Amino acid sequence: MKKDESLLLTDDELAQTRLLGERLARLRLARRVRQADAAVRAGMSRPTARKIEHGDPGRTLGQLLRYLGAIAPGMSLQQLLEGNDPSLFALEASERRRRVRELSDEGRKKLEF
Repeated sequence: MKKDESLLLTDDELAQTRLLGERLARLRLARRVRQADAAVRAGMSRPTARKIEHGDPGRTLGQLLRYLGAIAPGMSLQQLLEGNDPSLFALEASERRRRVRELSDEGRKKLEF
């Protein structure tokens, strides 16, 4: 019979599992790896990969490390938590909203009908 691990953890501990899952998901997106491909490389099913990315506390540490290794070979868990990967910086830069400049009077005249 399976146990619901979320019942055994405090709210802070559950937040940490969700944070770890979010970091893995963002790293996967930043590295442009599909979830299904990462799951196959890690030797797990796609639903398990989805649970890892959603911070399911019932996933083992070994599964987390295998999934991390499938996304970013050679990266340690500490490096993931520090968030110093160049691909993450590139993803953040692409997500930032760009300031839109106002049109000049000449530009507005060109758009008027």
